[in-house]
Amino acid sequence: MSDVESVERVIAAPPEVIFGIIADPARHHDFDGSGTVRDAKDQPERLELGSTFGMSMHMGFGYSTVNTIVEFEENRRIAWQTTPTMGPLTRVVGGRIWRYELEPAEGGTLVRESWDISQEKIKLFVAPMRGKTRKNMEATLARLDEVATREAG
Repeated sequence: MSDVESVERVIAAPPEVIFGIIADPARHHDFDGSGTVRDAKDQPERLELGSTFGMSMHMGFGYSTVNTIVEFEENRRIAWQTTPTMGPLTRVVGGRIWRYELEPAEGGTLVRESWDISQEKIKLFVAPMRGKTRKNMEATLARLDEVATREAG
């Protein structure tokens, strides 16, 4: 089984609008389809390669993550590696990469979101989340579609 789970959707907005939303960590709550993202903290206004940002999360209990931008190509690709900041989770999880790739497409922009666990500390711990994560990513792209098409006007 692949270490990468991906979903994609064509969004009727230009890549610049979509990328601008994704590259602003303060906006992540606006398009999160999982219901786990609360709010960004210690973040730059706009992400770039090497940027770090914190995120308050909630999945049955509250926790925080630190995220580092590991891939960045303006208006084309952005990815961050996520690690919990404290507690017992730091021993068993951390290292997954969230990636967004944008390509021009008929009718707008093809957006691909990927959940990459190839660098996760203990893959067996997070692999069972694959199905739920896929559904959450589909919901995320649907919300991103709403936000981006509204902003593209």
